[in-house]
Amino acid sequence: MRSVALLLGKDLRILGRSRALVVAFVAYPLLVAALVGLVARFAADRPRVAFVDLDNLPKTLEIGGERFDVKGVIDQVDAAVELLPMPAAEADHRLKTGRVLAEIIIPRGFAARLRGMVESPELILKTSPGGLSDDIRRRTESLVFNLDRRLQTTYIESNLGYVDLLLHGGKGSFLGNRFDIIGLEAAGRSLADLRRRTPDPAARKEIEQLEIFVREATLAIGQTGSAMRAIANPIKLAEGHGGRSYILSATVQSYAVALTLAVLCVILGAGAIASERDENVVGRLTRGLVRLSELVAEKVALVTAIAVALGLALIIVFGIAVEAAGAPGGQPWQRLPLFALGLVLVGAAFGAFGVLLGVVAREGRTASLLAFLVVLPLVLVSLIPRSASEAPFWAAQLFPFSHGVAFFESALYDLDPWGRLGRQALWLAGLTALFGAASRAGVRRLAR
Repeated sequence: MRSVALLLGKDLRILGRSRALVVAFVAYPLLVAALVGLVARFAADRPRVAFVDLDNLPKTLEIGGERFDVKGVIDQVDAAVELLPMPAAEADHRLKTGRVLAEIIIPRGFAARLRGMVESPELILKTSPGGLSDDIRRRTESLVFNLDRRLQTTYIESNLGYVDLLLHGGKGSFLGNRFDIIGLEAAGRSLADLRRRTPDPAARKEIEQLEIFVREATLAIGQTGSAMRAIANPIKLAEGHGGRSYILSATVQSYAVALTLAVLCVILGAGAIASERDENVVGRLTRGLVRLSELVAEKVALVTAIAVALGLALIIVFGIAVEAAGAPGGQPWQRLPLFALGLVLVGAAFGAFGVLLGVVAREGRTASLLAFLVVLPLVLVSLIPRSASEAPFWAAQLFPFSHGVAFFESALYDLDPWGRLGRQALWLAGLTALFGAASRAGVRRLAR
């Protein structure tokens, strides 16, 4: 252990002399973390969707005697997706070639069905399989919901107009056909008058039954207005504010720390082990001064120490920002020891992976380039949701990034974190052992 400590002190002194390199190591991952965080947050916010209007919707429609801005409501979906108006053939071609993620089609007869209020018009949605199709479907359902909500008031008022005619009588029209009815109230009065003037007892009994029916129907239909409005809005949404902004969320904090450590630790681990060969140190060290396993362990320990120091600095900066912004819930300072444990596990896993890349590359410059070329694609693969594809999800399990994010999120904010922390800790420890063993097996190549 004394030899490992001496090597560790040597590496730390070398890093201390290269202040510009230290600044670059810290600043560059932070910049990458910010850029990837923005991409991860906003890339899928407005997916491109083709919009095909086969019915040539006018700006406004007259529905139930009121003017209704259907096109305006449809245009509001542009806040959720980027609607691209185009002909049907072009939309189909773009969907097949992946240039749009979905098609929303207004079929012919859509406006006529809206005006008629007899049958429900429909929107047609075409999506590509897998990927973001579920998200597009939810956004389209939101559009349909908004259309329904805007139209329901118009439909209800129009239907209540017919209810009023049934109760009180008058002139009306339906599907272009005009009619004139006396209404239930007038019918009740006519039946009562007819009953008084009818001498036949059997006829009066039948008229009385009709009067009861008309009276009950009048009472029931009189409650139709409130019932229809209640059915149209069975649940009301009461909105409030109690969360914090996305930039200060647990997700952003976890991703920023994990991404920073991924880039820094892997490049540093690869460069640290490969530089020993560049300086012809490995051969001398392995002649009895340091065992190969100790050399690998020292490089992993070096990366882990830097990961803990940098990770704690980052989370403290986030905490200060959270407190200064007065975010609900504040920063869980009492969770810092648990977070620090995660930094040890994540730093060691990334460090062991970096050392393995350095052993494969052998030369310092090659190792740093290889680490950079490998780590960013693996991070991006880890950002692909499982709902989009199973293969990238399982491939990402062999890289510490997703496990680090899950550990940090749980350590900071989960109410009951122990189960999730235990699983991620086992993953991280297992990956560290796997990469460390592979590095130990190949590190002798550096002495040649």
